[in-house]
Amino acid sequence: MADAPDAPPPASAPPAAPATDLTIRATLRHRAFLALLVGGSVYFVGNAMQAMATAWLMVELTGSSFLAALVQTAVFLPMFLLALPAGVLADTTDRRRLIVVSLIVQAATVALLAALVLAGWAGAATLLFLTFVAGCCTALLSPPWNSTIVDVVPRHELPQAITAVGISYNAARALGPAAAGWVFVAAGSGWVFVLAVAGVLALLEAVRRYPPRPHPPSRLPAERLWGGMLSALRFARHSETVLAQLVRTVAYSAAGSALWALLPVIAQRQLGLGAAGFGFLIGCMGAGAVLTGLVIARLRGWLGMERLVMAGCVLYAMAMLVTAYTRWAWLVYSVLLVAGGCWMAVMSTLNTATQTSVPPWVRARATAMHTLCALGSFAIGSAVWGALSDIVGLPAALTLAALGMAAGVLLVRPFPLRMGALGEVTQVKTSENLFIVHEPDPEAGPVAVEIAYRIQPGAVDAFMEDVSLLRAPRRRDGATFWRVYRDLSDPARFVERFIVTSWADYLHQRARATLADQEIEARVRQHLLPGENTQIAHYVAER
Repeated sequence: MADAPDAPPPASAPPAAPATDLTIRATLRHRAFLALLVGGSVYFVGNAMQAMATAWLMVELTGSSFLAALVQTAVFLPMFLLALPAGVLADTTDRRRLIVVSLIVQAATVALLAALVLAGWAGAATLLFLTFVAGCCTALLSPPWNSTIVDVVPRHELPQAITAVGISYNAARALGPAAAGWVFVAAGSGWVFVLAVAGVLALLEAVRRYPPRPHPPSRLPAERLWGGMLSALRFARHSETVLAQLVRTVAYSAAGSALWALLPVIAQRQLGLGAAGFGFLIGCMGAGAVLTGLVIARLRGWLGMERLVMAGCVLYAMAMLVTAYTRWAWLVYSVLLVAGGCWMAVMSTLNTATQTSVPPWVRARATAMHTLCALGSFAIGSAVWGALSDIVGLPAALTLAALGMAAGVLLVRPFPLRMGALGEVTQVKTSENLFIVHEPDPEAGPVAVEIAYRIQPGAVDAFMEDVSLLRAPRRRDGATFWRVYRDLSDPARFVERFIVTSWADYLHQRARATLADQEIEARVRQHLLPGENTQIAHYVAER
């Protein structure tokens, strides 16, 4: 066991950028961000057109509300299955290659769907299968694209960048279905899919012109896919801030999916509308989202995150109740504007909170986990609400969903929302001297690390309180076990012990330390006896 040198004092966080002119317009001055945003917007419009045309074509072919709702599941279930693996790949491999390959496969898939629909050979199974394949491509490119587009703006502009992406996505939900409805009526459903292919190619061109930045070089062994997924899940589990955001996202999206999934049924059976009218319903929700996006920063500053999310839950629940029991089209259009605004306000706030609460090493995976929670629960919820609608009827299904949405306000106390502080996401460089004779193989393990402290008399309680704060960051960054022991032969001596799966995982854990972690360690060292240093020992399992 070797004495560790006195650790350097915690580095101070870099000064925050001045909060002047922090508007979406200012963020659009970044040329790369603007180009990627425009390419993504065209892509979003194409995807929205494809989803609308598929859902309406399914209603025309089968007349089943369950199969119509299952289209939303085919679109979004791939996010549940692939978002996290895609996030690991985005954090550890070539993001450009991942995006480009996904877009090429998606273009080919949607082109095949267009050809089959134009030839009249597309049935319900074909629609669902090819929609699922296209959804898989979207799931694979979403984490690398999201991390790419926020990489090109400074951190203090990140909320505005995320809001701009949210406006783009929801504007696509407004324009895409409306345009798809018009094309559906004027030229037939097949040409909607042809235009969706053009949207995929637009994003491909934007990525070609402004490719993602390469990951910074690292001497650490690369994370493997399974290990990277476990690292992300471990991070979310032991980061109270991120866990709260993800739980709230699941609750809101699962309940809110009912309105989106049942819109085709509302349009056809309750309001007697055609394809164009259905597109206009979705367009109303998208328009409400866009209008809210333009003022979301002011709303967030005025109400705060919690009140804004609570208001979004209550108003969205009321909108679902209105659509469940009215046959007045103009009233449904009006409340869908409100519902779309609520959706934008809540989901944008949750997404912003997630992305500003994680350090760079796990950012794409955090985006993927947010996507997984939002769209995975959306996909499953869509299928559940569609099945319930067939069993108990449309009004009852929407009423149950509204009650579930309103119940979301009960999550405020156990899972409070906040944005991460700068020190919590700023990684620090640690000493490379590990005081070991021979470096083990990266896959060797498990590895046990012991840090010994000799504490001042009378400071034990304060020491235990401070050292307990290390449990979360140790577990969050890679430890599978953590505990503090008292030495029975020396009342002043305590040992912090944690275990990681392998030597490579331990090296990664050290590299993930943040300014906030360093400050906790400094507080713990304040309780040491005068002249004492911490003592660190490493052990690797042999049998």
